[in-house]
Amino acid sequence: MNVKLTILAAGFLTLATALYGQDNVIDEVVWVVGDEAILKSEVEEARLNALYEGRKFDRDPYCVIPEEIAVQKLYLHQAALDSIEVSDSEVLQRVEYMTNMYITNMGSKEKMEEYFNKTSSEIRETLRENAREGLLVQGMQRKLVGDIKVTPAEVRRYFKDLPQDSIPYIPTQVEVQIITLQPKIPQEEIEDVKRRLRDYTERVNKGETSFSTLARMYSEDMGTAINGGEMPFTGRGYLDPAFANVAFNLQDPNKVSKIVESEFGFHIIQLMEKRGDRIKVRHILLKPHVPEEALTAGMARLDSIADDIRNGKFTFEDGAAYISQDKDTRNNHGLMPNPNTNTSKFEMQELPPEIAKVVDNMKVGEISDAFTMIPERTGKEVCVIVKLKSRINGHKATITDDYQNLKEIVMEKRQEELLDKWIREKQKSTYVRINDNWKNCTFKYPGWIKE
Repeated sequence: MNVKLTILAAGFLTLATALYGQDNVIDEVVWVVGDEAILKSEVEEARLNALYEGRKFDRDPYCVIPEEIAVQKLYLHQAALDSIEVSDSEVLQRVEYMTNMYITNMGSKEKMEEYFNKTSSEIRETLRENAREGLLVQGMQRKLVGDIKVTPAEVRRYFKDLPQDSIPYIPTQVEVQIITLQPKIPQEEIEDVKRRLRDYTERVNKGETSFSTLARMYSEDMGTAINGGEMPFTGRGYLDPAFANVAFNLQDPNKVSKIVESEFGFHIIQLMEKRGDRIKVRHILLKPHVPEEALTAGMARLDSIADDIRNGKFTFEDGAAYISQDKDTRNNHGLMPNPNTNTSKFEMQELPPEIAKVVDNMKVGEISDAFTMIPERTGKEVCVIVKLKSRINGHKATITDDYQNLKEIVMEKRQEELLDKWIREKQKSTYVRINDNWKNCTFKYPGWIKE
């Protein structure tokens, strides 16, 4: 399913609101939607963030941005009514991905902190709130459009009725196979992490300090550390399996769990409350440090594997099945799945940026040199080689070769029509007040201003 309401689906519409310093901003409420206020500073900082990202506006950004924030608030309100939930692991993945993206784009953590005039912890906390809101919006959109179906007859009719100059251009698409290796972390580093967690447990058990204090001071889950490690009520299915197995077996809120290893690192957990099949806990996360020499060794091993594949000792598919540590691809010949389309084809901008940069200049069948990347799902650096399995250059669509793409275009059109209708209906039943200075805007949805 592929809902592309660009800003809403991205989930970071108001990201800059708290990231940028606001010492010189005199604030005021410019919109009220339901019981939620939209501040002038939100609009200004979102505009600055859009400029940083290179976004182009077809209308006055001071009109576009508050309307987009208002639409997001409509979705969030409905998500609360419909009990839409997102897991902390999803939020953490998004926060790690966004943090790493900023660091990569700006050159270093220090430059990121300087740019936003915030500490890394403060930036992560802002990202956490915006990531959660963005994921809730996506969840609400998926629920609203979940029943839409498109038949082959509709796709053929859509294509037949298109004027020649309106036939969609299909961008270049690629299929990519991947082999990943987790850099080997020295045992002494793992033992040091466990020693620190055992020390925290002992201090809590002795009553020397509280679990929440230690979480604020030491946990590397920046999204929850600021709240003393506290996670919201969560179902088992939304948690890492190893984490969930321990957390749901806790009985005594005064006890600290054994050390748990998940795909994110090592944790200790403290029970707060159970409600049926949901649980509320605190946790402290520590991640073993990956030394530079481990990354170098991992890439050297992958370069050797790539040479063996090029020399015909075994196939890339065999390497993916028996060597790769990427659980999402190793059972599928290393072929990367595109979660947006449920196919293996990617447009270049849909690939992780580290992979897109490498694949862009590769020939079909070519295997890359080793490089490192940080997957969004785990936020942990890995060593990678990739093979370009196929490339279909950009072209005008045909019903024979591009049926799936055309089906997605029709599906997206139907989804956008439904969401557009939902927003217009929701406007009618939602209290909205707009500052007089904003009433002269040309809005996408005119129903904000009620006669």
